[in-house]
Amino acid sequence: MSIKEQLNTNIPKHLAIIMDGNGRWAKSKGLLRALGHESGTKTVNRVVDACRDLGIEYLTLYAFSTENWNRPKLEVDTLMRLLVKSLKRELSNFIKGGIRLNVIGNIDALPKKAKEELLSVMEKTKDLDTVVLTLALSYGAREELVNTVQELAEKAKNNLISPHLITEDVIKEHLYTKNIPDVDLLIRTSGEQRISNFLLWQIAYAELYFTPVLWPDFKEEDLYEALLNYQQRERRFGKTSEQLS
Repeated sequence: MSIKEQLNTNIPKHLAIIMDGNGRWAKSKGLLRALGHESGTKTVNRVVDACRDLGIEYLTLYAFSTENWNRPKLEVDTLMRLLVKSLKRELSNFIKGGIRLNVIGNIDALPKKAKEELLSVMEKTKDLDTVVLTLALSYGAREELVNTVQELAEKAKNNLISPHLITEDVIKEHLYTKNIPDVDLLIRTSGEQRISNFLLWQIAYAELYFTPVLWPDFKEEDLYEALLNYQQRERRFGKTSEQLS
């Protein structure tokens, strides 16, 4: 029996992935880092297709963090060109597969061409609902939380909301992910075991899975392995096992 065949119906509704290891993959093969990122886009396509096939409704990919702007200009420019190229190439596949593109982060910081292409694809896929593919671009969870606090403080200052009525649900409605459920499973590739400022609020009760596989080498079977591991865990959300049973 294959790993995929061992999976049951307990599939995460929202899967988030920190796609790590492109640069190290390229370096291990004596290639330029840019080629590692380009190879990583092929993995994105494989994972998106696999998630659609499995019935995962929300997939969020950490594509470019606020800290990534500090990388060498050549690498950043390459990443932005790859983004535009990938969006143009995959649009027809998105439409065919029912994939709606969503973006979280400070997209105003992106190059004009990248921002325009993102907005164009988002508009053309806005009515699709098989999978919501969210790209975290120029994204940082702390920045997201700061923006949320500032927005709520401004509303309280103008008497649009009472501070005593600011609940978890109200905060959630002011996050970038206000229309997306919390993360069920977070995968990070490349062997690193940290969150790196990604969806800090949204992963409060997520299951975490770390794999040594570098992102360009991450195959469908690696995804199935992570999902099988997820299905073997007991998600208690603060309760005891006895309460769940």
